[in-house]
Amino acid sequence: MWKKKTVRDVDVKGKVVLLRTDYNVPIERGRVAEDYRIRASLPTIEYLLDHGAKQIVIIAHLGRPEGRERELSLLPVARRLEKLLNGAVYLYDGNGVVPDKKVVMLENLRFDKGEEAGSIEFAKKLVKQTKADIFVQDAFGMVHRRHASIVAITKLLPSVAGLLLEREVVAISKALARPKRPLLAIIGGSKVEDKQPLIELFAKTAETVALGGRLGLNFDNRAPNVIVPLDYHYGKDGKPYDIGEISTATIIDLVRSAGTVIWNGVVGKIEEKEFATASKLIAEAIGRGNAKSIILGGDTASFVVGLQERDPSLEYTLISTGGGSALEMILGKKLPGIAALQDKK
Repeated sequence: MWKKKTVRDVDVKGKVVLLRTDYNVPIERGRVAEDYRIRASLPTIEYLLDHGAKQIVIIAHLGRPEGRERELSLLPVARRLEKLLNGAVYLYDGNGVVPDKKVVMLENLRFDKGEEAGSIEFAKKLVKQTKADIFVQDAFGMVHRRHASIVAITKLLPSVAGLLLEREVVAISKALARPKRPLLAIIGGSKVEDKQPLIELFAKTAETVALGGRLGLNFDNRAPNVIVPLDYHYGKDGKPYDIGEISTATIIDLVRSAGTVIWNGVVGKIEEKEFATASKLIAEAIGRGNAKSIILGGDTASFVVGLQERDPSLEYTLISTGGGSALEMILGKKLPGIAALQDKK
């Protein structure tokens, strides 16, 4: 199930640890608007601190900057992490020597074009700047990329997985390989071409595949276990923006009888409150049910996290921090950021 070394398999005492996290979070008015990915990284950071790491140097990215864009600085992220850790986090802008502090965050990796290019020279620069002894990969949402901080860096330092990465891979692997039956896959969205491989996969492995959003309007050649919405709620322009009460009730009934639920893609236009009803009711049914539950996809995960913050009684087995990585993993594709890590002996 998990064959890579993790932070538990190496001695971090007295070492400088270079930690890759996924802190690509929404920023509004200079503040972090939703911090789930930051909170999800805390177990790894706390483990490193508790086990005597000399210094933790966090590397991450934010958005898709063209050069050094002030509004895409990681400063708001560093401030939020500081509050969550209840300890100082120093943001290093790349000038001079990395400060000799316990927890340091480097400025947005994507300010340098070498990051997305997968440059070994940029990776060498990171190692030289930080004087790192060990690299820990904990950015599950990025391990499907071949960026410098994902693959190139592993050629320069002993490289292991963080606790978040391990947890997500193991949870998704178990849900796929040994799901508690019946397995229900809920797949939402609007573009069939984007979700076709996922639908075809679960049509073979799940007892039921329930489509939401506009997928049901455009999806043909259904397998017997694939169901589509029977009714919709329409906007003033006459277009369907949410599934209707009958379709919602059908999915909720399936959720209540499922052993495992995997959900990717909201079933309505959740940006508008009047069209978020079905997604909300389905999320609540999953969160209050007894099934193992895996929530995948950026929009779906953010939506569910928002509900959970307002109602902490909602519980899910895993709300994944990785959209593309999780989907590629489910589809059986190799994740280069994981493949590059050290194997257990």
